Amino acid sequence: MKRIVLIVLTITCIQFMGCSDDFVEVEPAGSNADNYFNSQEDYENALIGAYDLLQATFWNVLVGIIASDDYAAGGDPFNYDQPTLQNINLMIQTPSDENQLRDIWGLMYAGLNRANYVLEFKDKTDFPGREQLIAEAYFLRAYFTFELVKHFGNIPLKTEDRGGVLRIVNERVIAEDEFGMTRVADIATAYQIIEEDLKEAIANLPVTHDLPYRATKGAAQALLGKVYLYHGTYDASKFSDAAIVLNQVISGNQYSLTTGADYSVLFEGAGENGSESVFEIQYTGVEGASWSCITCSQGTYFPKFCGPRSPYDNPEFDAGWGFCLPSQDLYDLFDDNDMRRNVTFYDLRDAQDTYSQGRDDTGLFNRKYMPRKGDRNLSSDPLNYPQNYRSIRYADVLLMAAEAEAQSGGANAENYLNAVRARAYGDNSHDYTGSEGDLLEAIYNERRKELAGEGHRFFDLVRTNKAANTIDGFQVNKNEVFPIPLIELQLANAMERWGQNPGY
Repeated sequence: MKRIVLIVLTITCIQFMGCSDDFVEVEPAGSNADNYFNSQEDYENALIGAYDLLQATFWNVLVGIIASDDYAAGGDPFNYDQPTLQNINLMIQTPSDENQLRDIWGLMYAGLNRANYVLEFKDKTDFPGREQLIAEAYFLRAYFTFELVKHFGNIPLKTEDRGGVLRIVNERVIAEDEFGMTRVADIATAYQIIEEDLKEAIANLPVTHDLPYRATKGAAQALLGKVYLYHGTYDASKFSDAAIVLNQVISGNQYSLTTGADYSVLFEGAGENGSESVFEIQYTGVEGASWSCITCSQGTYFPKFCGPRSPYDNPEFDAGWGFCLPSQDLYDLFDDNDMRRNVTFYDLRDAQDTYSQGRDDTGLFNRKYMPRKGDRNLSSDPLNYPQNYRSIRYADVLLMAAEAEAQSGGANAENYLNAVRARAYGDNSHDYTGSEGDLLEAIYNERRKELAGEGHRFFDLVRTNKAANTIDGFQVNKNEVFPIPLIELQLANAMERWGQNPGY
């Protein structure tokens, strides 16, 4: 059951750079920071508020898909529909491009700050299970920070030296704090900061949890392994660290690949929170939404981006807006007997179904996150699909572990790669052999197929230094990250103090 609930915390300035009211003094109605966190319920509600911001990460997924070489932006063929997405597709984004980029910046910082709110008062009140709850806050802060670093590089953070280790300060960023904040020295340092939060989380997270939205030890270990792989771009010793922690996830026997008929519905409602789910962002259609308050929804409208443009009528899928269009090159990577092909693509090239062709139309659509009629409920279509995002799947863990083992001289790389292939083909007929060429390249290629349409490909290309030779228009020392939205630099009076990302 999905149990993400919107909690409106009656505290001031809970979001990063969220308010400034020094011109007026108002007695607050309800709880504020001085009289909150007096019970377990207070901590639980504040933590749910932090989990709630995870639902905003569908913007991150959308941008990651469109920035890759395997998907075109799509959209309205007659207008420059969603100009920020169109510019990202062409690698011509600028600091003036807002919309999705500013949403990622603001909402990920808001999530980070909500986690910080819990951590600021982590020692105020004791109760059974407090250590686990605080560990979840560390996990969430790491998750939001990682998303910011992936997109924007060495971001501004409030940090302090704790015993020779740089850490994020356990306190909220409140109004005007941004005027004194500086950027982390470099991206490698940012990854080190995230790693410390995840180590803190792992120590006290449970192996399992009754509520599927909540982080577990395996989720934190998997995310730590992923951060180590990204850090490995700057420090090759991190690959062995990644292998160690990812092997711990695998040896824990908490997860398994779904196979056969179960795999065919992995991205359907019936496949949510299954054996392959390491960390899954939950959506539900029970809370209404409208264009005037999209963030009021507890659902997602990412699937609406992925459907064929109206007029389109099909018993299974709704019409959508024709974005995230897979390339023919990607489709051609899949063999006829690779069961992932039918899960990854919705193919209308030779179908009798008619739809309105959009920009960059290929006749192929991102089936993993199509708008399904069975998911549409209540009154807020197209804003409220309850389709979960599979943030970390066990197949991803196996392929990350394979990569880490190959990079660090481990012995398990082929086994992990072959496990993913065996699920795809139903047998071991496609096990890796030396005749394929370099093992590491085979792993990268398998990631491209296995995780297609899930928002990982662009960042994989960047961290492996392959983007310039793969993505049209990609400029080295520029497009590895996105520009900081100009308005955020202006609001923080940080044009000189933070500076814009190189090349923008």
